[in-house]
Amino acid sequence: MITVVVVDDSAFMRKAISAMLEKDPEIKVVDTARNGEEGLEKIRRHQPDVVTLDIEMPVMDGLTALRHIMMEMPRPVLMVSSLTTEGAEATLKAMELGAVDFIPKQLSKVSLDIIKIEDQLRERVKYVAKRRIRALRPTPVARAPVPPTSRETAARPESPRREAPRPAGPVVRDVVAIGVSTGGPPAVQKVLAGLPGNFPAAILIAQHMPAAFTGPFAKRLDSICQLTVKEAEDGERLTPGTAYVAPGGRHLRIDQKVSRIDLVVSSEPHEALYKPSANELIRSVAEGVGKRGLGVIMTGMGNDGLEGIRALKGRGGRTLAQNDASCVVYGMPKAIVDAGLADEIVDIEEMSEAILANIYK
Repeated sequence: MITVVVVDDSAFMRKAISAMLEKDPEIKVVDTARNGEEGLEKIRRHQPDVVTLDIEMPVMDGLTALRHIMMEMPRPVLMVSSLTTEGAEATLKAMELGAVDFIPKQLSKVSLDIIKIEDQLRERVKYVAKRRIRALRPTPVARAPVPPTSRETAARPESPRREAPRPAGPVVRDVVAIGVSTGGPPAVQKVLAGLPGNFPAAILIAQHMPAAFTGPFAKRLDSICQLTVKEAEDGERLTPGTAYVAPGGRHLRIDQKVSRIDLVVSSEPHEALYKPSANELIRSVAEGVGKRGLGVIMTGMGNDGLEGIRALKGRGGRTLAQNDASCVVYGMPKAIVDAGLADEIVDIEEMSEAILANIYK
């Protein structure tokens, strides 16, 4: 039996989340709380396997409560987030502090999507309950944000860290495609922050995330990385040393031209289970650049990315999979490993170095 404490200042949300979870006979909501302070007391009392935690609450907010949970009694925490820019920024901060994932506040909307959200909520709770929480080592901040001038963005400061190695030969792989889901934001931050500003390839990221989140996610990464990080736009040209985050709710692909590579952002195919889809992204990299592509599959539920990686391997590309011990959910990487498609299985703490090394292999 998986035990859960639900913390939310809304009586409706406490009842709705509890009812959804307890439709599964393997999940039991042992208590609920109206604010972070009450939540901490009930978490100490019941020692639940999983906590769902609202962000905006009176007395003690969710971020403050989360800090106490992670310092005193670490366990999987799912944030309950509003799909607004402010809600996205707070949720991304929560995941930096140790929350493993989030669920949308819009559970109160009467919609056919409720059934899908219910299934995802129960599935996430069951997945994360089985994982031993392993906190990432703090990610070093590569640079501070540079305020824009009145007409243009100020130049970035000189990098204090080492540059990418420059072997005598040419870059072998000039496109890196990353597929990631549950537990992804802090893992992606860890990887990108470990790469130098003169990284010789472009990076494309398919992170399963709502549309309201991907813009703030890209801006947050850009503020702490030596790489340039941005939300991808349809038709722009791929540039080395830049990481492109696929917009939520749409797919990201590449289009290889004679002398350049363009980005394609599209809602097609509509029937895809995930938008953005790691399969769509990596399959386009396989078709566009073949052996010049490097596929990286990190923490997440399910097997999105498997068919894309299969296509990339068939064209001579290389692939990396995050290891079981450092994943929040060992689903997407496990699918790659079990299919025998991973060239290397890498801990998240060594993933940046592994990507650098594989650029020249």
